[in-house]
Amino acid sequence: MNAETTENLPAEAQLAMAHTAPAMRAPLTVFLELDARLARIVAATNEPMLGQMRLAWWREMLAKPREERPQGDVVLDGIGDHWTGHEAALSALVDAWEIMLGETLDSAAALEFATNRARPAQALAQMAGLDTDDARNVAGGMIRWALADAAVNISNPEERAVLLQQASAEAHSRVNFPGSLKGLRILSALAERSIRRGGRPLMEGRGAALTVLRAAMLGR
Repeated sequence: MNAETTENLPAEAQLAMAHTAPAMRAPLTVFLELDARLARIVAATNEPMLGQMRLAWWREMLAKPREERPQGDVVLDGIGDHWTGHEAALSALVDAWEIMLGETLDSAAALEFATNRARPAQALAQMAGLDTDDARNVAGGMIRWALADAAVNISNPEERAVLLQQASAEAHSRVNFPGSLKGLRILSALAERSIRRGGRPLMEGRGAALTVLRAAMLGR
């Protein structure tokens, strides 16, 4: 993954990648870039069936062996390079964004969306050497990020309120993110700040830089 790949990612994602260990940077970048690609599909969809078809293409590609996938798409190529054996977590990410194509978003759907969107964090933690239980805790620590980030970027005020309400309702517990995945810790910390500020953008205000510094250097 190169600069051309990540230029459309928001500032918080760029910072997360910059603070992630080199060995884990490419897998994290692939996750964030695929997440952004899927989010754009949903945002641009007026007919849910068409959006579902576009998401289904990604699900189909993830189910295929690497050698059977088309080449030339930088995200799809990155999946083959860095996510082989962990495609199920990325398929859950596709499932997450498909939920957002539904007619209504209630609290149960919001939680299902966030749980699936956080699944790749578990895979990243396992790649970093954590055992299954600790990796699940990392994914659990990213659920509030999944909700807060979506709330910031959604245009429907009712759905935004549901996402924020669910984010506030989710239990906040301290998660020991591995040192090689400081980027996830940074995203989680920025999300917590966003929730406290009523769903304001993650990097809004001077306090965002301090939040990043504390998460990167002090682990909180």
